[in-house]
Amino acid sequence: MKSDPPLRLYSMTDNSIAVSRQIPVSADKLFALLADPARHPEIDGSGMVREAVSPRPVTAVGDDFVMRMHHDEFGDYQMTNHVVAFEPGRRIEWMPERIGAEPGRYRWGYELTPDGSDATVVTETFDCAASPDWLKEATQGGEGWREAMQASLARLEQLSL
Repeated sequence: MKSDPPLRLYSMTDNSIAVSRQIPVSADKLFALLADPARHPEIDGSGMVREAVSPRPVTAVGDDFVMRMHHDEFGDYQMTNHVVAFEPGRRIEWMPERIGAEPGRYRWGYELTPDGSDATVVTETFDCAASPDWLKEATQGGEGWREAMQASLARLEQLSL
């Protein structure tokens, strides 16, 4: 296993952020957690994700899953998440759309890179490069999610051990 710190932060563009963490678990086991929307409330570091409306695992690009959410400013709402990348054991990404609201045109995702025989580097990304200006400002170009992303990766590690 590498001796690098388990958490690294880097900005990919002005409107995208990625946070990585080395987790001592196989990529396949971690991917199974990430592909199961019913587990997302346990993983979520923001405290906004409440529950999956139809809790079945994602299996392919083109799948949708709906999550019940809560935000102090918006109250309770639902998000339809359109899966746009799906490579078992390697990558999953979706474009959330708040039901009844202007599309935010952003992407959430996870990339998993095996790191030796017993570890995986998990990188969570938030990309709002195609988003309207109001969303870029609200999320500080993605930087506003950094702490929640770090917490999500720590929670993913705890769930997987």
